[in-house]
Amino acid sequence: MPRFMTLIRIDEQNAPAEGPSPELQERMGALLEEITKAGVMLDTAGLTPTSEGTRVTWSGGKLSYTDGPFTESKEVIGGYSIIQAKDKAEALEWTKRFLQTHEDYWTVTAEVREIAEG
Repeated sequence: MPRFMTLIRIDEQNAPAEGPSPELQERMGALLEEITKAGVMLDTAGLTPTSEGTRVTWSGGKLSYTDGPFTESKEVIGGYSIIQAKDKAEALEWTKRFLQTHEDYWTVTAEVREIAEG
């Protein structure tokens, strides 16, 4: 069965300062419990803010390091999931349900990509 990675992109500068509401956390927890019981969820997590991250770049045969925050990026990866679904349509359905747990004032984008095997 194919595996898919979902990259959750958020506008870090416009995300609610207080983070997810208790109601959002409850809805998300229920969905994560459902997807785990269905045997679909393999791994998921949120990520720390870009202010705590470092970008490592290889260019021209040299490494460079840039400490966050990455102000030039409007959207950043705020979390991810790895699921095992029968096909891309099923992966997109779970992703749709995840996005719909958020209140209307959130702007969240999910990029769903199949993991290349072998």
